[in-house]
Amino acid sequence: MIDQITTPTFAVEDPATLEVVGHVRDLGPAHARAAVDRAAAAFPSWSRAAPRRRADILRRAYELMLRDRDELATLISRENGKSVLDATGEVVYAAEFFRWYSEEAVRADGEYGISPAGEARTIVTRRPVGVAALVTPWNFPAAMATRKIGPALAAGCTAVVKPAALTPLTMLAIAEILGEAGLPEGVLEVVTTRSSGAVVSAWMADDRVRKISFTGSTEVGRTLLHQAADRIVNASMELGGNAPVIVTEDADVAAAVEGTLVAKFRNGGQACTAANRVYVHADIARPFLDAFVAAVDKLTVGPALDGAVIGPLVSANERQRVSDAVELAVRNGARVAYAAELPAAPGHFYPPTVLVGVARDSTIVSEEIFGPVAPILEWTDEDDLLDHLNDSELGLAAYVFAGDLARAIRIAERLEVGMVGINRGMVSDPSAPFGGVKQSGLGREGSRDGLREYQETQYLSVDWPT
Repeated sequence: MIDQITTPTFAVEDPATLEVVGHVRDLGPAHARAAVDRAAAAFPSWSRAAPRRRADILRRAYELMLRDRDELATLISRENGKSVLDATGEVVYAAEFFRWYSEEAVRADGEYGISPAGEARTIVTRRPVGVAALVTPWNFPAAMATRKIGPALAAGCTAVVKPAALTPLTMLAIAEILGEAGLPEGVLEVVTTRSSGAVVSAWMADDRVRKISFTGSTEVGRTLLHQAADRIVNASMELGGNAPVIVTEDADVAAAVEGTLVAKFRNGGQACTAANRVYVHADIARPFLDAFVAAVDKLTVGPALDGAVIGPLVSANERQRVSDAVELAVRNGARVAYAAELPAAPGHFYPPTVLVGVARDSTIVSEEIFGPVAPILEWTDEDDLLDHLNDSELGLAAYVFAGDLARAIRIAERLEVGMVGINRGMVSDPSAPFGGVKQSGLGREGSRDGLREYQETQYLSVDWPT
């Protein structure tokens, strides 16, 4: 999809073994603008394509992803480091976005109305925004790709995509699958690069790019929103999280432990929705901690392709950042209740760790960990706890475990977050609107809301003599 001008390449490493998985082209702003050239040229025909045609291509891509799930899972594990079980689950989840939006593509709705005075008829339609710039992170290289590509293509947009430099191979594989499914040339252009800022800035300065969808840190999101403001570009931002887990005194301890384990250690804690801090009612703190430590102790750590449940962090920088956060917490009074043994492997491994005695105002509580570390805190007063949790600039996700469902929902409704898992450690689903409030982002991905992010509303006022 990118022209064959000679350009440098960069290596993609397996974070578990530090072996080179492959090389990709290190493209720059000129290539980014050329990608927009092709996407803009493809837009008129793609935007006018029959909804059923777009739907059929997405449905075929879904089927091809499931056909290739083992190969894709291995590729994800090798460039990202996550366990094969996690990677396989991601492939299935990622494919579901293509299936969901293949079904939504043919449901092009609108409105018809009569003006209050009766002299006009109003016809409301929705049409594609235009060329969309999609910027995806390294932690879910397949799912974050399809969660953006699916609705963009279903709406009739063409897209230029920049995958994370740490994990570009999965995006390239998905682009190949879409080509096999029948996607026309130019509709999706992938730009691999280590110069992310320069490439995305080139897109943001291009008048033909009418949409930016970004998943990543709040800091980078702020920069992109400033750039989007210069041209009033439609923007969707899925940014940082600091998800709390609340365990009430009447919760089923075993179920709460199981759900918290999923919320915390899925993808080694490298998820924006990962449980960042666990608040357990003092009445059940001891049995919860004992059961949780016993469960964490069963998590195997090592290279994904060796069958381990917890793989490495994605890079040496990420490992050092998590290590520094834990060391700071311990210096400030926290205690390590459990730390797993690490494998004799060269990768960027960090031990699954449980901390207790953590102060509410500590850095490890207020900032996103993005690693396999679980700080556990006690609480007794519900109002005080909720005030504390809502005193944050972030509001992506939260989890509540309680025996009384009505109470759990009341707690959830008071939390200033976009998503709440109640008695379960997962919140993501293609049919549900994914996103946060405050500085955790703007807009939603998934569901019908996700399709709307790539559409503009137009209405026709038709003279209707009375």
